[in-house]
Amino acid sequence: MRQKSETRTRSTEQVVKDIRRATRKHHSAEEKIRIVLEGLRGEYSIAELCRREGIAKSLYYS
Repeated sequence: MRQKSETRTRSTEQVVKDIRRATRKHHSAEEKIRIVLEGLRGEYSIAELCRREGIAKSLYYS
């Protein structure tokens, strides 16, 4: 009985990992450059820009 619950846990963890992997955004090089240039223009704050693009501020600065 214990093996079944461990198998279920592993499979559910794998499903969650797969969902997270599938929902991650993949930005092209052009999109990254566009986002950084918008931040450098200064029309919007970095926080606002990151909210609009759906990225973390730490990701923008790195």
